[in-house]
Amino acid sequence: MDTSILIKTFVAVFVLADAVGNIPILLVLTKGMEAGERSKVIDKAIIVAIAVLLLFAFGGKFILGYLDVSFASLRVAGGLLLLLIALQMLQGNLDTPVVEKERDIAITPLALPLLAGPGTLTTVMLLMSESPSPHISVIVGIIAAMFVTWLILRLANNIDKFIGAEGEVIITQLLGFLLAALAVEIGSQGIRELFF
Repeated sequence: MDTSILIKTFVAVFVLADAVGNIPILLVLTKGMEAGERSKVIDKAIIVAIAVLLLFAFGGKFILGYLDVSFASLRVAGGLLLLLIALQMLQGNLDTPVVEKERDIAITPLALPLLAGPGTLTTVMLLMSESPSPHISVIVGIIAAMFVTWLILRLANNIDKFIGAEGEVIITQLLGFLLAALAVEIGSQGIRELFF
């Protein structure tokens, strides 16, 4: 096992997953849920994120090459998805749990693109090709980083108790604006790579 690759993978995946930064977004998206329901969403999001990261680590280049999709296109798509969520937050359309609607927030946007976004997918693919046999190191690094991320996201249940209803409204509006800015940044980076 290559320790340097393991550490690089752990740090990169953990930082890019941004568990602490995603706690408020998780709280907004799961507003109205019981603690147990929120925990199930977190568990599912982490499992999906790990599966996607491992899939891209081993077969990302092949998949994107086969579909003729560039990382720039992934960034644009991820940016658009986050922008749609941000607009819902700003308009106050997230008053009920999104899980009760037609799509599952554990998959989008939590697992993709928040926990396993274009940057994280690119990073694990690059780390996989850094040395002749980094596979075990990358796998352990991904799982360890996601485990720590899972522990941090589970703290969201405790944080929710201290925020209250008024705090949720303020956080929803503020994070909607910040998430919109992040979405534009991710999308614009993809557009620059596509056209410039």
